Amino acid sequence: MVISLGVYLTLLAAIAIERLFEVLLSARNTRRALAAGGVESGQRHYPLIIILHTLFIISAAGEAIILKRPFPGGLGWIAVTGALLAQALRYWSIRTLGGRWTTRIIVLPNATPMRAGPYRFVRHPNYLAVIVEIACVPLIHGCWLTAIVFSAANAGLLTLRIRTEEAALGRQYAIAFGNRPRFFPLKLRATALSQPRHS
Repeated sequence: MVISLGVYLTLLAAIAIERLFEVLLSARNTRRALAAGGVESGQRHYPLIIILHTLFIISAAGEAIILKRPFPGGLGWIAVTGALLAQALRYWSIRTLGGRWTTRIIVLPNATPMRAGPYRFVRHPNYLAVIVEIACVPLIHGCWLTAIVFSAANAGLLTLRIRTEEAALGRQYAIAFGNRPRFFPLKLRATALSQPRHS
């Protein structure tokens, strides 16, 4: 069984519609947060996020059409699974944050750090979902150039984004999440690995 080019392009269109929905949801939550006294950070790099996610979808579609990428069989189905898991994690994060979720960095006064849902395990589950999605969605139809280029661009942008966000969240966040990994719940510490084992 294969995923045809038409089905893949329909999937990309659905992702584009989903992004539009998220932008509208974020705009509503942003207005409410700012009205409640929220303070925004990272305004300068925010347009780059919009550009990256827009070009990502265009690039995946263009590579599939222009370079005539075939469906890569087993790898394609692994990528489908990864993309679906990323979507589940994304909406688990959105549901957990509720009205506090936004694509911008806005810190509400006197708001306690979120420790429910996926935030029990990692600091940035939504960003983890983005990382997996950008790697997997192109590979559903063998678009490995898009996967590599946009994963690298996303890594650079997320580095700036996370540094800005964690600084904005301040000391209370640092204390609450200081020992929690950013992305992967099963974090192996080098010090633990270097300890000798005793029988």
